[in-house]
Amino acid sequence: MANIKSQKKRIITNEKRRVKNTSIRSAMKTMIKKAYQSLTAGDEKVKETAIKKAIAVIDRACSKGVIHKNSAARRKSRLMKRVNKTTA
Repeated sequence: MANIKSQKKRIITNEKRRVKNTSIRSAMKTMIKKAYQSLTAGDEKVKETAIKKAIAVIDRACSKGVIHKNSAARRKSRLMKRVNKTTA
């Protein structure tokens, strides 16, 4: 444990950020999985909304600094690649 006051504060804030980032990352992964599962479903409207939600969550995670912008672009690219593959 640190002795310096600013370092003690830094440890506390880092833990808060870690918990918040973990929940955002988990929600993002869940939405991506739901989007992949919706591709096998027959309903076109459900598929479209799941994909839009997944992309929105990925963009939000990127804007909050949870994931890097290239990582966000890669995830969206892989998602759309699979969407295009199943529709074709």
